[in-house]
Amino acid sequence: MILENKIAIVTGGGSGIGRASALAMAREGATIVIGNRSADQGEGTCHDIEKAGGKAIFHRTDCSKPEDCEALVARAEKEFGRLDLAFNNAGKFHDVLAPVHEMPIEEFSWGIDLNLKGVFYCMKYELAAMLRAGGGAIVNNASIYGIKGMPTLNWYTAAKHGIVGLTQAAALEYAEQNIRINAVCPGMTKTPALDSATGGNDEVFAGVVPMKRISRAEEIAEGVAWLLSDKASYMTGANLHLDGGMSAA
Repeated sequence: MILENKIAIVTGGGSGIGRASALAMAREGATIVIGNRSADQGEGTCHDIEKAGGKAIFHRTDCSKPEDCEALVARAEKEFGRLDLAFNNAGKFHDVLAPVHEMPIEEFSWGIDLNLKGVFYCMKYELAAMLRAGGGAIVNNASIYGIKGMPTLNWYTAAKHGIVGLTQAAALEYAEQNIRINAVCPGMTKTPALDSATGGNDEVFAGVVPMKRISRAEEIAEGVAWLLSDKASYMTGANLHLDGGMSAA
């Protein structure tokens, strides 16, 4: 129970890595506030947490809107009195692939608004709440493409590199205020988003991974829960590579 009695926000908690992380964090004792655009998915995660004996509430949230992020944090404080932990996971992948000179401006802007600005918006209000609480821990979901380039995925690579940079800058800003901020950089992970790109065929990307398999969302979730816990008490400004060896290749 490494997160016992902690109050935690998970954005994008309705599916994929966010859902798996919310379930893992609840098993470790945290009370979870799920922020998600889809109410059906978000409430579904809450139902599964409660069915397993945990506690969770849902708050409909579009992380590309700062007012939604502010309201999510306010809901956590209103319901539970404080905020201790946050996993900023919400993001969106779309299949617009093009070199920079052909990339539509609106598509690039869309990718940055949700995947990078959304993390900033959440952190802005989460950090204020954690300062009021006297400390906390944040994990941001970057990607293997937050540390490597990917041609024709320039918008995604830019957003995820931005998350890594934002994580490091904020970690330094709050290092003396009992707030730790780290990132996870998952590689190819079996999620609904990846399945939509591969048709559910896990072997499509397995060949580019040194371990020759893609990860399960639950494997990423274990790293998230650990980073948020006091087991990682001396770790801040770091990027945890959960990628089957891709970053070493």
